[in-house]
Amino acid sequence: MRAMILAAGLGTRLKPFTDHYPKALAMVNGKSLLQRNVEYLLAYGIRDIMINVHHFADQIVDAVQSNNGWGASITISDESDEVLETGGGLLRAANYFEGEERWLVMNADILTDLDLHKMIAADELNAQKAEGDLVATLAVTNRSTSRNLIFNQAGTLCGWKNNNTGEEKWALPLRDLNTALPKAFSGIQIIHAPFFQEVQLRGKFSLIDAYLQLAKHYAIYYYDHSDGILLDVGKPESIEKAATIFK
Repeated sequence: MRAMILAAGLGTRLKPFTDHYPKALAMVNGKSLLQRNVEYLLAYGIRDIMINVHHFADQIVDAVQSNNGWGASITISDESDEVLETGGGLLRAANYFEGEERWLVMNADILTDLDLHKMIAADELNAQKAEGDLVATLAVTNRSTSRNLIFNQAGTLCGWKNNNTGEEKWALPLRDLNTALPKAFSGIQIIHAPFFQEVQLRGKFSLIDAYLQLAKHYAIYYYDHSDGILLDVGKPESIEKAATIFK
């Protein structure tokens, strides 16, 4: 299985560090977030990795080259000319995944102990249930968050809600909102080939918007790893917290 680490973001929540560096190179106990996530993927046998870059792109390229990819075979997707967000960034890298049945995509600014072997096994079961119509399996938890993905009782994606503003987006109707399953997205997903074949968005767009478009006709399931560790290392205080957990 190939993977992509999304490292092109501006990292505005991590200022002032990101005024001079990309967030993927923020350090936790002597290792950058990028190195930790490359090593995380390597631990599960994933060594072919695409990394997209935009903000201080040259620093990420230099880090990869000077460290020989930390043992992985790394390809750079250069987005220096424009910010494409998560969905647009993946679409830009479509040729890298040509011929692949499925691949893993994760954000550079998260740290987790999610067992990828278990998630991959769950994704295989989802593919059987969907009978060829599976687009993605999304890692989620039950943590408190400002935005939730909404799933139905069958475990498929129906919508999205901003808990601060009340804004909602629906792909599928829920007859009884009491049966809704709100989940917090972990920034990790296994995506299947129909994504590139069927996504209609172009240019700059988020993966969430793509999923809401595709969920109208294709299956998108969740994989809950609430029993594990997930840390969004997007703010200075979260770097300090990460240092107490990830040695």
